[in-house]
Amino acid sequence: MSAEALLDALDPEQRAVATTLRGPVRVLAGAGTGKTRAITHRIAYGIQVGAYRPANVLAVTFTARAAGEMRTRLRLLGAPGVQARTFHAAALRQLGFFWPKVVGGPPPRIVEQKVKLVAHAAQLVGLETDRESVRDLASEIEWAKVSLVTADDYAKAAAATDRPGPGGTDPQSVARLMAAYESAKDQQGVIDFEDVLLLLAAMLAERRDVADSVREQYQHFVVDEYQDVSPLQQYLLDQWLGGRQELCVVGDPSQTIYSFAGASAHHLTTFTRTYPRATTVELVRDYRSTPQVVSLANHVMHAARKAGGPAPLELRAQRPDGPDVSYVTYPDDEAEAAGVTDAIAALVRSGVAAADIAVLYRTNAQSEAFEAALADRGIAYQVRGNARFFARADVRKAMVLLRGGARAADPATPMPESVRDILRSAGWTDVPPEGRGASRERWDALQALVTLADALAAAPPTGDGPPTVSDLVAELDERAAAQHAPTVEGVTLASLHAAKGLEWDAVFLVGLSDGLLPTVQAQTDATVAEERRLLYVGITRAREHLQLSYSRARHPRARASRGVSRFLTDLWPDERRRPGVPRRDLDVRQQAVVDGLTAWRDAHAAELRRQPASVLTSATIRAIAERCPSTLEELGSVRGVGPMTLADIGEDVLAAVRATVREPAR
Repeated sequence: MSAEALLDALDPEQRAVATTLRGPVRVLAGAGTGKTRAITHRIAYGIQVGAYRPANVLAVTFTARAAGEMRTRLRLLGAPGVQARTFHAAALRQLGFFWPKVVGGPPPRIVEQKVKLVAHAAQLVGLETDRESVRDLASEIEWAKVSLVTADDYAKAAAATDRPGPGGTDPQSVARLMAAYESAKDQQGVIDFEDVLLLLAAMLAERRDVADSVREQYQHFVVDEYQDVSPLQQYLLDQWLGGRQELCVVGDPSQTIYSFAGASAHHLTTFTRTYPRATTVELVRDYRSTPQVVSLANHVMHAARKAGGPAPLELRAQRPDGPDVSYVTYPDDEAEAAGVTDAIAALVRSGVAAADIAVLYRTNAQSEAFEAALADRGIAYQVRGNARFFARADVRKAMVLLRGGARAADPATPMPESVRDILRSAGWTDVPPEGRGASRERWDALQALVTLADALAAAPPTGDGPPTVSDLVAELDERAAAQHAPTVEGVTLASLHAAKGLEWDAVFLVGLSDGLLPTVQAQTDATVAEERRLLYVGITRAREHLQLSYSRARHPRARASRGVSRFLTDLWPDERRRPGVPRRDLDVRQQAVVDGLTAWRDAHAAELRRQPASVLTSATIRAIAERCPSTLEELGSVRGVGPMTLADIGEDVLAAVRATVREPAR
């Protein structure tokens, strides 16, 4: 493509990114705004006009999939020589090249799974562990290393960040484990993936010849998903740069959802403090989602700003109007799974491909009910980012224990009580473990089995006496058989974390009750804010159809004790506005505002050559009419009116409202 053709393919903000060829540059890119398009065209345009040589550009991202997509796009744009890699892949390549010259001999072997070393280190310091707790301790060591926290500083850092110890392990024990782990690695002559970045960064900092060689090779840097950079990755990036400012970073603070693993938006949000002369470009034209979806996403993050958070980007929908977002309250989890499956079946009948539909939830254990419901209806599905529920090792182990326990269970003991006693040997406890990680995921999966036992015991009697553990095992076997069909292309089931970076025509956000989203473990302002960002990520995965739902109880005969997520209380329809119940009619004055404001909206959109819904959606116009605001402050409190809309057209909207109120429609 010619330089002109490269620019012609971009919108004005993307073009600003592409033509700002000298750093430092910060691109704040909202969901669905074409950030990868902007930065790949920037690189290709820079090569076309002679500002860059392909071999001198290093584009860094966080997943191999994203790096592969970037390389493919660059190749199609005529820039095949550019290196696009993950941080680890780029660092490993450089470390492998320089190690023989600096240290001598081949680089140490990398331990791909550190759990065995962690288990050995735990024995050395007298920590009792099982498979899940070892995984959690390994994850904690990773967090410390990517956060540049040493064993000596761990206890202080954990206290400063209100970070609970994995599985309740005290900070001093974790610190001793970290020291023992590093010693064990040294004794075996191996390194881990975090060491790759640490060793390369140290080599660049201490060896001028190595640093000069790398900096001569790579003179222009692009970092995608910069909101997810860790202190260690930032330290390595600083060594690559060596004080130079040829850096373009791209990210969205509203999509920071991995802080538990060491990611931080700090470097993105403070970029202009680090580089006072930096250029900032905002990408806010959302090409992915309908105005209805975009309006909800803006509202969720606008509420975060009211709570004292940083000002989020306000997306502007570029697609035509779509169906309204649905809000559904179900009586229990079983009804929610059945209702969502019915809605999925209706979408498939209407022509939406099953592969273009996703069910997203907060925790992996929530997948079981939806796996069962989809299997019962014969709808193909795949679980992304995790094994199917009955294929999980902890669930398989629990099933073996339940089969054995069924033969020895006391008939006089209620079945749910017997199940709890049996599952305690698999790791279930009356109180869930603190923190997140493998131990919590195991508990969640076992708790799902406990909930099934409670539901079976609460079901109407069949005439053969109360249900037994053997009855539960038979029920579980039947569910497992239905869900063990070969994985095929179908509806995606995924956690909100696993859905990051993906999109579907139709998305069902399920289990949106307080205690699940935000999770009950979110006890600080920072963790609650991250849970809100998870909801935002889930919303922005939808292109056209979006349904939000929660259930009031775990199973049909349980007490209805749940309430909707605190992030959605101001949006959730009351009992009179449930799906299928007509909405309250507007009075004459309110209907006049709707008519007048719609006429103004359509004329304004025509003048701007935009879709009317990208100016104001019909739902937002109705909400304005119901409130009939007279000041900018009142208008800003209306759902769907964000700060950017308020600044751009707030006065015009108020003027249209006042004119309509003075001259009501006849």
